[in-house]
Amino acid sequence: MGYERYGSPTPPGGARWRARLALYWKLVRGDRPIGWLLLLWPTWWGLWLAAGGVPPLWILFVFTAGVWLTRSAGCVINDYADRWLDPLVERTRERPLASGAVRGREALALFAALMLVALALVLTLNRLTVYLSVIGVLLAASYPYLKRYTYLPQVYLGLAFGWGIPMGFAAVQGEVPPIAWVLYVANIFWATAYDTWYAMVDRDDDLRAGAKSTAILFGDLDLVAQGVLYALVFVALALVGRQAGLGGIYWAGLGLAALLVVYEFLLARYRDREACFRAFLHNHWVGMAVFAGIALDLALR
Repeated sequence: MGYERYGSPTPPGGARWRARLALYWKLVRGDRPIGWLLLLWPTWWGLWLAAGGVPPLWILFVFTAGVWLTRSAGCVINDYADRWLDPLVERTRERPLASGAVRGREALALFAALMLVALALVLTLNRLTVYLSVIGVLLAASYPYLKRYTYLPQVYLGLAFGWGIPMGFAAVQGEVPPIAWVLYVANIFWATAYDTWYAMVDRDDDLRAGAKSTAILFGDLDLVAQGVLYALVFVALALVGRQAGLGGIYWAGLGLAALLVVYEFLLARYRDREACFRAFLHNHWVGMAVFAGIALDLALR
């Protein structure tokens, strides 16, 4: 069994189940909340803008819990799709599926359970939101396979990670207005940029394994491409602020987010693996700064 691969015998009874649950927790990245946060911030951007302030509490709960559930499910299906690749990559070879500690059928069952709970929550909302959730499931389930066939899985990640934005507007307003799609585009650019930092960490391993990413596509022009992507993020967010009639606090939040991005470039300027990973993690603060600008500006009107 998988436990022997960690150098210890299979534990008995309840201890075995606790060890098993610990492996599942690791599989859903429960010990690494950064992915949940990067998915949460744009979802909250959309909810606050749709509601003109704090959204209805049940809708807020459904989307916040749904972010955790769908991100966890996405991690599971990603590891299932990458079980051929992860053993070849230094950073991922000890993941439960890559190491053999969890079997593929267990992962698929866990993915299905998480998505069913998320679906049960969505079914409490209006019909348009339910319809949009079907597209969200398709995006989450198909994303992991993109790195085999295209150099743009990071763009597709943005499509999947930002789908809570149109869903949030649908849940609050019963429609998806143009501003929601502009915000969605901003998130696509942002997710592409921060996941490119992540891909730069694994670039050498991915090249040897035959995987594809924007980091490989951009090559020596990676930092230039990153500059363009982040510039487009802020152009789109500026359009959102103008269309929503947001004031000085929002623009201050954008200014702070821009300074945080500049710091990321200072971190990753030499393309060191650890530095690129730190730049990726740092985007949590960028998302928080934008959210704080939106929430405070709406609250203090």
